[in-house]
Amino acid sequence: MPSPATGDARRGGPVDTGTQPTATLSTVLPMAYVLPLRWHADTGLDELTGYLRRLSGLVEVLVVDGSPPELFARHAAAWRGLVRHLRPDPAGRGLNGKVVGVHTGVGAARHEHVVIADDDVRYDEAGLHAVHRLLDRFDLVRPQNYFDPLPWHAWWDTGRTLLNRALGNDYPGTLAVRRSTFLAMGGYDPDVLFENLELIRTVRTYGGIEAAPPWLYVRRLPPDAAHFRGQRVRQAYDDLAQPARLLTALAVLPALTAVVASRQPRLLLGTTVIVVVALAEAGRRRAAGAAVFPPSTSLAAPLWLLERGICSWLALTQRLLFGGVRYGETRIPRAAHLQLPAILHFLRGQKPHKST
Repeated sequence: MPSPATGDARRGGPVDTGTQPTATLSTVLPMAYVLPLRWHADTGLDELTGYLRRLSGLVEVLVVDGSPPELFARHAAAWRGLVRHLRPDPAGRGLNGKVVGVHTGVGAARHEHVVIADDDVRYDEAGLHAVHRLLDRFDLVRPQNYFDPLPWHAWWDTGRTLLNRALGNDYPGTLAVRRSTFLAMGGYDPDVLFENLELIRTVRTYGGIEAAPPWLYVRRLPPDAAHFRGQRVRQAYDDLAQPARLLTALAVLPALTAVVASRQPRLLLGTTVIVVVALAEAGRRRAAGAAVFPPSTSLAAPLWLLERGICSWLALTQRLLFGGVRYGETRIPRAAHLQLPAILHFLRGQKPHKST
């Protein structure tokens, strides 16, 4: 029976399937792997090529590459015979180029089961098999990412992951969908910042069923420290699509001010830190998470929470003063739709469905 935190499939919420993946012999899976890509430098080309080589022996791999022409040509030479290397559909339009790439890749895929993953996600064979099995029963699968290696900034961001795990489910850099569901619902909005949340909510609105198994761990490579710093306000902007989270984050600084001004600031501050660390530790231990999250990562949770409290005010300021947050060469106003109305499907001549 799913836990309260993971919801009920009949209500369209995420499902904790409660089953551990098992290792299997190498086989070619009837599954597609879509990697939307847009690089401005090829620093990680050799490492990514090695990963794609391993993947190509297991699944159909499609790289939808929006990189500049000279990089696209270099990628084509490196990946010839390994993957289907595609340009984004020129008819595709949207502020978020990643979503345009996903639409292109899912449309071109030859299999019903499709993994969508950022370029820093690293599936192993057991993870692919687990996703494939889950897609027999669910319309969308949301795995759990963890950073490996773990430099200081990845350690810091893991505090967010653990709090999300303690209170519900985390948002990874990879999702998996049934191609038929994706195409029938018309894809998802390419003009939002938090594209993974948008895809999840679109599937739910369409009547699809989501699985969010907390045990399905998929490795993720950390960004460099400069890229991490550049993401702080942009990631806080995602909370504009989650009002409860946004209000909680905005309350951090006022609450901290009240604690400092109280008669016993050390006691109150110490108690707060202990509670946050304990909550993160519960998330770390959930579903054997201690195997991938080192003990010290729970200590990062109070630091991350303070950062989010500051960056949420900066994100809200960007929305009010500039109409959106900077994303690449554009500015995106909407983080994600709060609730996608079913009337959109009616206007497209589509009917919400229920998976069996």
